Amino acid sequence: MDILGTSLRVCVDDLDAAVPVYEKLTSAEAVRFESGPVSVAAVGPFFLMSGPEAHLSVLRKISATLAVQDVDEALVDLHTVGAEIIAGPKPTPIGRNLVARHPDGSVFEYVDRRDG
Repeated sequence: MDILGTSLRVCVDDLDAAVPVYEKLTSAEAVRFESGPVSVAAVGPFFLMSGPEAHLSVLRKISATLAVQDVDEALVDLHTVGAEIIAGPKPTPIGRNLVARHPDGSVFEYVDRRDG
């Protein structure tokens, strides 16, 4: 599996206040979308997230989001190294994702931009 990029997850109380700060720091324009009750803004290498605390507490457990060419290929490699698949693969607004716990206990989201 090739990891194409990494996005850091940042939970914020006020997405509208946080977005201009991260746009300035990254020289990138935010792309906003909703994931259930959570509002997300992708800004450069950051995923800013705001929403109900019950959902954010779960999202905080995921260390980072890793972009891969193909979630199915990642799934095979993750099984090979003994990772536990916590969620997915499933469709998202921009492709597919899965969440895995590595043997060391680290939790990562893997995403691709392929259709369902």
